[in-house]
Amino acid sequence: MAYRRILIQPTDFDLSTEVALLRAYNKGIGAVVSFVGLVRDTNLDTGVSQLRLEHYPGMTEQALQQIIVEAETRWSLLGVTVIHRIGSLQPTDQIVLVATASAHRRDAFAACEFSMDF
Repeated sequence: MAYRRILIQPTDFDLSTEVALLRAYNKGIGAVVSFVGLVRDTNLDTGVSQLRLEHYPGMTEQALQQIIVEAETRWSLLGVTVIHRIGSLQPTDQIVLVATASAHRRDAFAACEFSMDF
């Protein structure tokens, strides 16, 4: 079974720390691909001063888990980290992290893109 880390949290995350945790899980990891989504200061040409994200506890984690399981069936993954923030966020704040690890870059890139787009 691959490393899986799914967190829904109001606090920020550190990309370096999360990638280090992912890499430490398996010495066979040859590639880590990550995506970090940020709050923009505009949406459809309208200024944004704050973004408020809410979720349904239990349901959100289950949905993210299903996305990861689907990615693991499509690509050879050694680990996945998904962190999604909730609460009030300001422009430039980090919203989401998806990091995928595999032996080879092709699977890591494809799984990361799939996980974000799903």
